[in-house]
Amino acid sequence: MAGNLFARSVHDLTAAAWFGGSLMGAIGLNGAAAEAKDPAERTRLSSRGWMKWAPVQTAAFATHLLADLFIALENRDRIASQEGVARDTVYKTAVTVAGAAVTLYAGVLGKKVDKLADEGAEGATEPRSGSSAKLQSAQKQLKALQWAIPAFAASVIVLGAKHGEMQRPKNVFKGLR
Repeated sequence: MAGNLFARSVHDLTAAAWFGGSLMGAIGLNGAAAEAKDPAERTRLSSRGWMKWAPVQTAAFATHLLADLFIALENRDRIASQEGVARDTVYKTAVTVAGAAVTLYAGVLGKKVDKLADEGAEGATEPRSGSSAKLQSAQKQLKALQWAIPAFAASVIVLGAKHGEMQRPKNVFKGLR
């Protein structure tokens, strides 16, 4: 139980870091950066904050994936024999990978915005009239992604909770093939 407890705890904490970090960044960091007096500082400050978070986020993702792998290895018999577990494992893996890709793409867009910070903006994800098409495009995409990312993370957390519920004895018994 101790190994599984540790892996599950790491799994849940790293998913929580992804969810909480992305939500705090969208609301707190980007919101605060939008209040900077200098329009060029609005994107620059937001970019700096996200760059400071990126190593933590990367470590959380890597650790999350390792914990996922350990949990799957520990539960391989259940995945093979309990109805619905393999399917939900595939769903959860797909959501995790898609969310990681979206998060990575947001980082790429964030670097574009940072390079164009001198153009100024209304906010981290709100272009200013007269800014380049490159900056406007990156900011518009980031505006959508800043909400998509916590949605992916929340989905991973919910699917993890569903997996936990599937391990209750009455649910295991019902689902055995």
